[in-house]
Amino acid sequence: MKITVSLKGNRAFRRMYAKGKSLASGTVVVYCRRNGSRQNRLGLTVGTKIGKAVRRNKVRRRLREAYRLHESELRPGWDIVLVARSKAGEAKYAELERDLLRTLGRLGLLRS
Repeated sequence: MKITVSLKGNRAFRRMYAKGKSLASGTVVVYCRRNGSRQNRLGLTVGTKIGKAVRRNKVRRRLREAYRLHESELRPGWDIVLVARSKAGEAKYAELERDLLRTLGRLGLLRS
């Protein structure tokens, strides 16, 4: 069951960076903030420091898949922005998934 929609618009991302709670790991930075609805909204940011378009898209696909597989374990009602760090370009999928889950857990977004 899909409980997440896309977070779009520059204004929403800027609000997350300014007022959201954040936590960083080796490959990803996670920003989160309550959104007052029953759904989660997910935004992804993969900058040019990661590499060219092929590598950036690969990192984006991997992060989206790791999120999708564990979507049912998340608490509803949050805006979440995932920002890939420069190490994410060379990281294996398992490392990205581990860092994402650890960071989401430390922020209190995972159900117990």
